Amino acid sequence: MSSIPRHLLESFAEPWYKSIADPASSQQATLKTLLEGYAKTKYGRRFGAESVSDPEGFRRSFPVVTYPGLRDYLARVRSGDDSALLPEPTVRWVMTRGTTGEPKSIPATQTHLSLILAAGARAIVNFALKKQPKVLERPVLNLNFPSEVGMVDKGSGKGPVGYSSGTYARLNPGLGPAELVPRQEEVDELGPGITKADWERRFELVYQRAKGSDVGSTMGVTPVILAFARFLRRRHGTRPSDLWRPDALFCTSVAKIQTKYAPELRHHYGGVPVVEMYTATEGVFAQQLDDRPYVSPNYDCYFFEASTRRGTKMLHDMRPGEWGRVIVSTPLFPRYDIGDLVEAQGKGYFRVLGRARLNVAAEHILFNLMTGRLP
Repeated sequence: MSSIPRHLLESFAEPWYKSIADPASSQQATLKTLLEGYAKTKYGRRFGAESVSDPEGFRRSFPVVTYPGLRDYLARVRSGDDSALLPEPTVRWVMTRGTTGEPKSIPATQTHLSLILAAGARAIVNFALKKQPKVLERPVLNLNFPSEVGMVDKGSGKGPVGYSSGTYARLNPGLGPAELVPRQEEVDELGPGITKADWERRFELVYQRAKGSDVGSTMGVTPVILAFARFLRRRHGTRPSDLWRPDALFCTSVAKIQTKYAPELRHHYGGVPVVEMYTATEGVFAQQLDDRPYVSPNYDCYFFEASTRRGTKMLHDMRPGEWGRVIVSTPLFPRYDIGDLVEAQGKGYFRVLGRARLNVAAEHILFNLMTGRLP
């Protein structure tokens, strides 16, 4: 049994469970909180945040926006005018990996960081409650990107900017005894590069620091977790399963985790459960609730809509088999088109299909036509 009392773990996960049970009420409460923040910003006041009270009014008043559509406001934040877009000061800047386009730099507030920590921890707490409490007692393999890669100009001078996964790991180095191995500071000392040679140096550090540890899990970008296993096989002639007996792999940041990545991950890591998380630099949006290979949204943290063939609707109103483009409202960005397609599976479960691109949509339409699942 974990040294963390079960009732504390249950109280931590309960808001998520309640939001899944009653998404409509949860989303109304979340929207109210978000609107209070938007009303403090110039962007929010421009669209009448103070007079909006329900999802329909929010949809009528605020436009759907993409990252390029916010560039002017982000430039004002960099110049020192946080209230142009944000209801509170910028703590630091984080950036995307740029694997699906130009890297994005995003200002992180304390509220944003707190939600990342709380929602990100739900996957491991839920797993501890339902599967293996000892996962919270064992070290976590740190395979994150570097948290400092350069400096960004801002109103008060310059400040550090780093990849989001490394930044969040450095700010939140563990959950109770489940501490990162190696520490994010050690990872950062190797430099900001992300070439193959850079990753091999990083992987060697992880191997040397963790090979004698009782590693219980890892949480991070799915292709990196897989690349580390391949590196061990190639460089050291061993597999993660030869070194550790992890309880779970908490996998993020890409689509098709269960179908494309999980079989090979289990091969390298010893048949371990692969727990899917739907995350981005902008937030931790959903995670796997049980053994079903889908994710359930954090309705109490973010406000979710979907642009479907039948128009824009609440994410939780999507019918089983219906799919659409995610529009998420966060403490940073109202009605933000994050560029992902998801499919509703019914009863609060969703499958992340991938980026909202023609080839992804065409592949999914073809699959549904062939299987008779097109709604």
